Amino acid sequence: MLSPAPAVIHLQHVSTRFGTRFIHRDLNLSVLHGEILCIVGGSGSGKTTLLRVMLGLDRPVEGRIEVLGAAIPKLTIEQLMELRRHSGVLYQQGALFSALTVGENIALPLHELRVFDEDLIRAIVLLRLQMVGLDISDAEKLPAELSGGMIKRVALARALALEPRVVFLDEPTAGLDPENSEMFVELIRKLHRELELTVVMVTHDLDTLVALSDRVAVLADQRVIAAAPIAEVVTVDHPFIESYFRKGRGRRALSALADSAHPAK
Repeated sequence: MLSPAPAVIHLQHVSTRFGTRFIHRDLNLSVLHGEILCIVGGSGSGKTTLLRVMLGLDRPVEGRIEVLGAAIPKLTIEQLMELRRHSGVLYQQGALFSALTVGENIALPLHELRVFDEDLIRAIVLLRLQMVGLDISDAEKLPAELSGGMIKRVALARALALEPRVVFLDEPTAGLDPENSEMFVELIRKLHRELELTVVMVTHDLDTLVALSDRVAVLADQRVIAAAPIAEVVTVDHPFIESYFRKGRGRRALSALADSAHPAK
């Protein structure tokens, strides 16, 4: 019998709040090595806040957080920065710097380390561009010259600049048309497999969720109410799961998943 994959991120009894309003209470969640974990939840459920907590950008008021074996709340600024070298982040809408070229955006994490010479940085930038399906000539373009799909690819290339062990994706297909969304999903799947990444992804898009997730973590009632493969999650008796997965688009997405798993003979 195979041993379960080790947890690379582990949250125990985590509570967060803004002012006096709690976002999470007594939240528990583990992210396993090599998996794609998708986080879903209603508006205001704290999905992005949870990513920020894992990255050490926000600190919980209670609880323990371990990322790659390090207890985040106990780290110094220098230790936290070192830990972030092993993480890549794709923010909503890409978050590229408009005054920098594509190449300069991708190179930014490399320049911040101040350990690479310019020739090596350029080589890494061009490699990452090709890795996400862009041409090396795109390095000289400004973000205003890019399509929405290209912006996402550049942002993903920047997230991969330092060869991270864990990649965080915040609504990676938001704003893309169906064709570009499908292409970006396939790119994530390919890079996850080839680079042996652990991926933590926030998404509201059911098609993306169904296509990519190994497990789904559902945020509701200020905690994780389920964290399991999607086939198990949909059996949990909860109003959010009922409305999100078992009605309308959710039902159609799950039906498509079932059809792909059992094609007609």
